[in-house]
Amino acid sequence: MAEAGADREAVIRALFPLVKTIARRVQRMVPVGEIDDLIGDGCIGLIRAVDSFDPQRGPTLEQYAARVAAGAMLNGLRRLDPVSERVRREVREAERERYELATQRGEMPTLRELEQRRPALHRASVHAYRYTPLSLDGPLPSGEHMDGDWSADPAAVAIANARRGEVRKALERLPARQRTVLALHYFGELSLHQIGERLAISPQRTSQLHLAALRNLRKGFDVSAAG
Repeated sequence: MAEAGADREAVIRALFPLVKTIARRVQRMVPVGEIDDLIGDGCIGLIRAVDSFDPQRGPTLEQYAARVAAGAMLNGLRRLDPVSERVRREVREAERERYELATQRGEMPTLRELEQRRPALHRASVHAYRYTPLSLDGPLPSGEHMDGDWSADPAAVAIANARRGEVRKALERLPARQRTVLALHYFGELSLHQIGERLAISPQRTSQLHLAALRNLRKGFDVSAAG
């Protein structure tokens, strides 16, 4: 019995570097995961894999352990998500159905139509929106806004206002169509392809207008700095 226990521990130790490799890969794909937590969950999966491995089923122990360890890490990450996997799955499947319908029809179906086709979608969307945490580094959701921090340093506020004024003047100096492309892309959140359809121009022409507008903005800032 002692010999069997020693062999088991030796196998686990030999496969431990595999767990660390998988943990690093998972962290690159899901940066919110802490590497130590991923390794800890992976080790639990590794031990479970060693204890339950059946060589008659086909895969090698290393292949089986890699799959079980990765699954344990992903389950650990799911526990950190305030939104349940069932809700996430409903939203994903609705998005997949939406794009399939768009491919068939040539136009994107409305959210109302999707909710009629999938009664659970509205509740899932509200739940996902309500419980998904906001990132301080990312933009606010559409329709949300935050009041300015008027307690900030007056000098910093003045500098920010001056910069906004420079941007506004630079935009006003652009040709009308270039200004329209920037407004629709950066404020209207439309893709260049969608902008081309709205302006009845080709995607290539839209891209040219976008690049020209950015180039002219840079020139405008350089002139202002030199002046």
